[in-house]
Amino acid sequence: MLPIAEYVSEFYSGKVVEVGIGYNWKVALRLKDLGFEVVATDLKPIDVPVEFYVDDVTDPKVEIYEGASLIYTIRPPPEIVPYVLRIAEVVKSDVIVRPFGNEFYDGRLINYKGERFYLWRCRDW
Repeated sequence: MLPIAEYVSEFYSGKVVEVGIGYNWKVALRLKDLGFEVVATDLKPIDVPVEFYVDDVTDPKVEIYEGASLIYTIRPPPEIVPYVLRIAEVVKSDVIVRPFGNEFYDGRLINYKGERFYLWRCRDW
């Protein structure tokens, strides 16, 4: 299993949103197979096998993200991360960022089965 999908399946349920899905759908498809309601966004239309919306996180359609337990992004441009965090604060969703390289963020660094990513808890527990 993909470590990040395994981590998500261990700690989250229901709706999850992937920001900037691009053409790498492995995590989204695995989460869908595990029973998650997977929603994906990107700046341009992409034909993906999950629910998809064109959206710009700098001027988001917040209703896309409402009800998500988690918003995640895989290898995003660093400049969009603050916008993703802002959306998560509004909709009370946690955030996972899998960095592209050696970017450092102020979230909690998680090393799960050899994959590293940052986690921010914004949900009401």
